[in-house]
Amino acid sequence: MKDLDQTADHSAEHSPGQISGQIAGIDVGGTFTDLVFYDATQARVRLAKVPTTLDNQSRGVLDALDAAEVDAAALDLIVHGTTTTTNAVLERRLCRTGLITTMGFRDVLELGRRTRPQAYGMKGQFRPLIPRDLRLEVPERMLASGAVHTALDEVALRQALRALVAQDCESLVIHFLHAYANPAHELRAAEIAREEWPNGNITLGHALLSESREYERGVTAAVNASVQPLLRRYVERLADRLAERGYTRDLLVMTGNGGMVSARIVAEEAAKTVMSGPASGVMAAAYTGRRAGIPDLLTYDMGGTSTDVAMIRGADPAVSHEIEIEYAMPIHVPMVDVRTVGAGGGSLARIDASGLLQVGPDSAGSVPGPICYGKGGTEPTISDANMLLGRMNPARLNTIQGDVTLADIEAAFAQKLGAPLGLSATGAASAVLRIATAKMADAVRMVSISLGEDPRDFALFAFGGAGPLHACDIARELGVPRVLVPARPGITNALGCIVADLRHDYVTTVNRPLAACDMAEVHAQFARQIEEGRAAIARERVKIADLRVTHSVDMQFIGQTHLLRVALPGPAPTREDLAELFEQAYFRRFQVALPEIRPALVNVNTSVIGRRPEVDLSALIDAAGRRPTLAEARTGSRAVFFDDWHDTPVYWRDHLPASATLAGPAIVEQMDCTLVLSPGDTATQDADGNLIVTVRAL
Repeated sequence: MKDLDQTADHSAEHSPGQISGQIAGIDVGGTFTDLVFYDATQARVRLAKVPTTLDNQSRGVLDALDAAEVDAAALDLIVHGTTTTTNAVLERRLCRTGLITTMGFRDVLELGRRTRPQAYGMKGQFRPLIPRDLRLEVPERMLASGAVHTALDEVALRQALRALVAQDCESLVIHFLHAYANPAHELRAAEIAREEWPNGNITLGHALLSESREYERGVTAAVNASVQPLLRRYVERLADRLAERGYTRDLLVMTGNGGMVSARIVAEEAAKTVMSGPASGVMAAAYTGRRAGIPDLLTYDMGGTSTDVAMIRGADPAVSHEIEIEYAMPIHVPMVDVRTVGAGGGSLARIDASGLLQVGPDSAGSVPGPICYGKGGTEPTISDANMLLGRMNPARLNTIQGDVTLADIEAAFAQKLGAPLGLSATGAASAVLRIATAKMADAVRMVSISLGEDPRDFALFAFGGAGPLHACDIARELGVPRVLVPARPGITNALGCIVADLRHDYVTTVNRPLAACDMAEVHAQFARQIEEGRAAIARERVKIADLRVTHSVDMQFIGQTHLLRVALPGPAPTREDLAELFEQAYFRRFQVALPEIRPALVNVNTSVIGRRPEVDLSALIDAAGRRPTLAEARTGSRAVFFDDWHDTPVYWRDHLPASATLAGPAIVEQMDCTLVLSPGDTATQDADGNLIVTVRAL
């Protein structure tokens, strides 16, 4: 196979090296808004964590700037991760949207793929994003070859547009059959729509996703249109508020593929911001791992209600084009492949009808929360189990509203879990943690073993407010030899906003047997994608260190339905190159060769990545706070339950010596989380302040 070099650009207008100014990364979560402020001129970092203002997230962003005492007028860049679109989709708080589609195909969004909400039993329900009375049909038809079967009826189109306007639709989707093969009808319909539609909220199916499968393309377009006005209003309001404080630079918004785009254009493809929060955390993990010399990671982000996991190979997170964020809602735009399970610090432990102990997915939430919060919670949770077993600091009970004591938590475990199981309160709490560990380990298996990867080849990257509490136990369960705990696990998503790159992904459908493909046209498609990506990055007016372009194809054996993503070394592969690379990828995934079946080329893909300058992660922990010896970083000791009770030293992370080495059992506490080292585990600190744990094998 020929050597096909990756495309790279080191043009003069790019600014290589370290970031030279002040930058703020702000991540808005469901409970807290986190901020990381980085001043490269003084190697200085400020951190803030404030409550999220759900009624108006921009207020929480400004509160975070105030809490960190950051002058917006002095900032060179603000990068923002938002849950505006994610929450709107999951909670169905969507704008009224109309759909115009090909005659006879208005029900594509409901027919879907013949799946069911519950795999077993005729139960569950499905509500399409756009109701049937707002899905209108017009005469037009393209064939899969791109040939025109029925011309677009422009009179009927205008009538449909006016009918949707009369029904107070704020956003519009134009989704015609086989527009990916020939978008002429969608493009002409958009010209007419701009004359009739009262605003700019118009989504073309092919423009957002130029690939086959009408259902997935239609749902993706419907999601985009339904949240587009919400996102546009939000970013405009935030930009105005920042401008009032003197901020004159560009505002960047994180997207689900781990990149970012300017707030000026982000609403054009609003669906790409869904899942931006989890993506930013994964990007921070990839960046941290690369600097630490550990490029292969399984990320593990445990919060209050759920745990997100992802795989990173070679400091490059896995990106999927087939994310389904809930039943019958596939969003086929590139997103970091993050899987979620319902196990978090607030997950409830209970005895089910069969007498078995269950943990999650139900959660105590933030109100009333776990018992240890002292806000009225009465049901045992994972956080309560950690508190009862000494893994979390019992002194925190004195700082929370209410009069909850360890005795109250012990009584709840003894009565509600221990008595039915014939266990003590301690035994019940330990059982809760073992079940939680098993559930979270299964989630990690979903992004490793199920994809043909061996977890033992990776390190576990633990972050989130509760991640380091359980990381070593999960790694031991999976046979993962090392755990990497970053300097600030609880604000990793905000850090991701600072270190993530600009990124644009492009997909074009070919959908032909490989033997019948015009390879010159395939190469031309790659060239068009590169040109479009470079133009998009140029629009964003953000300094980058260099430009990187990667290519891949989606292929399958003829007769199969699932696709395999095949990475390419460059934009000009031969037919023989594609066949060989696909066969190698298929064998790696399934350990079987099928030489008698012919392959098909389905999609060609290009990612254009503008790499931003380096950030010095060592500044996340103030060097002035470090103590000369480990003994001076120790704050005390307490009894902690592992297989038995151990008198365990407790350390404050900001005080650890630069080259500290710890031996378990040990507890390392810091502002945003707690790390638990079991007996036999050892941890060393690297130059960036990461703790790298060698996990004792089972």
